[in-house]
Amino acid sequence: MDTIHELPEISNLDARRQLVRIPDQLDVPLTRRVQRVIDTPEFRRLAKITQLGLVSLVYPAAHHTRFEHCLGVYRIALLYLKQLAHDPRFAAAVTQRDAELMIVAALLHDLGHWPFCHAIEDLDLPGVPEHELFANSFLLEGELADALRGSWGIQPREVVALLSERPRDPAAQILHSLLSGPIDVDKMDYLVRDSLHAGVPYGRNFDQQRLIGSLCLNQSGDALAISDKGRTAAEMMVFCRYVMFSEVYWHHAVRSATAMFQRAFYLLHHRLNLDSLFRQTEAEMIGSLLQAAGEGPAKDLLDGLFGPVRRLYKRVAQFSYFEQRELYQRLARRPYPWLVSCAEEFASVLSRHIGRRVAPTEILFDAPPTKLEVQFQIDIFFRKENVYRPLGEVSPVVQSLAKQQFDDYVKRVRVFGHPRVAAELRDFADLKAALVETLDRMG
Repeated sequence: MDTIHELPEISNLDARRQLVRIPDQLDVPLTRRVQRVIDTPEFRRLAKITQLGLVSLVYPAAHHTRFEHCLGVYRIALLYLKQLAHDPRFAAAVTQRDAELMIVAALLHDLGHWPFCHAIEDLDLPGVPEHELFANSFLLEGELADALRGSWGIQPREVVALLSERPRDPAAQILHSLLSGPIDVDKMDYLVRDSLHAGVPYGRNFDQQRLIGSLCLNQSGDALAISDKGRTAAEMMVFCRYVMFSEVYWHHAVRSATAMFQRAFYLLHHRLNLDSLFRQTEAEMIGSLLQAAGEGPAKDLLDGLFGPVRRLYKRVAQFSYFEQRELYQRLARRPYPWLVSCAEEFASVLSRHIGRRVAPTEILFDAPPTKLEVQFQIDIFFRKENVYRPLGEVSPVVQSLAKQQFDDYVKRVRVFGHPRVAAELRDFADLKAALVETLDRMG
């Protein structure tokens, strides 16, 4: 009987044949059929889309691509399959062909990402697709679809189903938990890779090998779990994710750049062909946005991000769940068009208070989006007792973070001002009173 360990991609992990190296000194097996997939135009496009987009304006080495990340996720998927193949329940449920489908899905999991994807998706605007569904247009036809059928014997719709549809059988449920879950193959790579390229230690301070070595199935046998030997590594991964959001993804200057980009995109999106725009590389999209901006209000925002001189808006005020909670709750998770209207009204109120005009686009509100981060929760299998317990019940670290939504700890509400007005607004004693006045007007 064919086994998962006999798959050429997994056997090449140890044989060290047909390898490509990615940071940090990681060897990724490239069989002929994997090579055919990554050489397609649909996949090569990811080499011209950065993983972290605007983060590089604050962490200048964070220019790694979705192409590199996908190779890293593919490698992690091989390690997961290699470990789980020793689990009798996993081996009984997941066939070699299922494992091949998992390998392909891991490699292609970010295929639908366009430049600055998460910043745009957080706006929740009509006409903007979910990137998981946008991937279907790349998967279902063209060279990639031919490569899947010809080299893998996999129908593209099988990949679509695993990546973006509700699992329909036990094998699909298990594989889906490897691709999207608390310790999925995506998080296992991006935490380490983003930390490495940003030049910070926060995302690498967990024992990845120990965690992978503890993988098993949960009590019902339909999702990923870990043994008690991986408990500390899992706790550290939770904390790594928390700190990466706090210090990198939601760093105040990163969020200033994000707020500038979001307002510019919001101003321009109605005059853009989004389907065409989202198929472009990062450089092409920036060019398209600048062209659409012309001499309008979006031009100044985009020039500050992509022009010859970096000019980020400055933080004027900040509110969190545990500091100025009332203001935080009045602004967090509000629809983006409402936030824009509120910022414009605030600019008008400030103009009256300080005695000179503050333009509508000189004030930006940045707030946690309506979509929440998924809380980290996974079952731990205690072998000696033969019992499963949720990590949150046995971990003081996870229990503490779970008391409130993850977002409330790491995501702030921030008011940014154009450098022309920021210093004056920071010194304005009645800034909060003016904001309360604005919010009361907005209802």
